[in-house]
Amino acid sequence: MAYKSILTVVTGPQGIGRLLGVASNLAQAQDAHLDVLAVGVDGLQPAFYGMGDSISAMQIALDQAREVARANEAAARDCLTRESPVLRWSLEGAALQTGGLRDLVAQRARFSDLVVLPQPYGGDSPKDTAIVLESALFDGQSAVLVIPQGMEAPMPTGGRVIIAWNQSREAMAAVRRAMPFLAAARQVSIVVVNPPLHSPERSDPGGQLCQMLVRHGVKAGVSVLAQSEPRTAQVLLRHIREQGADLLVMGAYGHSRLRESILGGATRDMLEQGTVPTLLAH
Repeated sequence: MAYKSILTVVTGPQGIGRLLGVASNLAQAQDAHLDVLAVGVDGLQPAFYGMGDSISAMQIALDQAREVARANEAAARDCLTRESPVLRWSLEGAALQTGGLRDLVAQRARFSDLVVLPQPYGGDSPKDTAIVLESALFDGQSAVLVIPQGMEAPMPTGGRVIIAWNQSREAMAAVRRAMPFLAAARQVSIVVVNPPLHSPERSDPGGQLCQMLVRHGVKAGVSVLAQSEPRTAQVLLRHIREQGADLLVMGAYGHSRLRESILGGATRDMLEQGTVPTLLAH
């Protein structure tokens, strides 16, 4: 089992070399085709177009989006041509409004095994990355691999992987999508934080998942952790550091996106603070 179609989306110049370096290296390791979408986004709201100067403003915004798309496409092409000659890749440029960006990303992600994106939140995050990530996850129903800021290729594989397990369907979807990484890992740790006392797994937290993975030849074990920090993400981050993990696998947005954006949640926290590549699925 391997990823054969990998997609990445370039929305700005920040970290483009690192992003494409990681995506290219991963595509070669998986013998996959890499599809790159380079976009420029017209950020004007459609309601604005009904105002007096809407025609000129619309044209200016569209021209700017086209210019950004051309610049992103040129930068991506330059990076890709410097990669290994055996890399199979395609590059598409597009200038569009935010709604069009959601639709295009969802359509491309739907036919991809994995979408590789930079961390969407933080000081150096490219514009519109959060929109791209949510479109790939929710509308495209694809797995998304989030690369932390500052990470350079190659992406570590074959090392230690942590699965954040909470018995949810989102977590199970992430595990299934991560099987190529899990099968190659030297060690997989199923981490259960403060398991509920009355859950179906109360007598053996993570045990059924561990059994399933072992039957696939995955070297898996279970770690049950206490809620020793105020937030689950803090417990996971500390465990990642202590174990020297290379990859985190977790379900995305078990609560609503609005609730997590306002109150916080494990997904949002990891997207802001994550220090290793994180594979998400919903």
